[in-house]
Amino acid sequence: MIRTIGITKAFGDLKVLKGIDLEIKDEEVVSIVGASGAGKTTLLQIIGTLDKPDSGTIYYNDSDVSKLKGKALASFRNKNIGFVFQ
Repeated sequence: MIRTIGITKAFGDLKVLKGIDLEIKDEEVVSIVGASGAGKTTLLQIIGTLDKPDSGTIYYNDSDVSKLKGKALASFRNKNIGFVFQ
């Protein structure tokens, strides 16, 4: 399960994500849609641990991964995350 609580992200004065709460259960299929610049890619990069939120928490199976750094983050990503870029 993936869960985010209060995810925020800004680029300068532009607030892209504002308090995103999301829960995706195992084997659940989710579509994230929105206009260009709405924050879809930013959200996916944060969920995939490729970027850090300004605030908020990311959980994978009830483990807080939002504070992982360095080798621990790389190891987690290698074992648990996969991306196919468009």
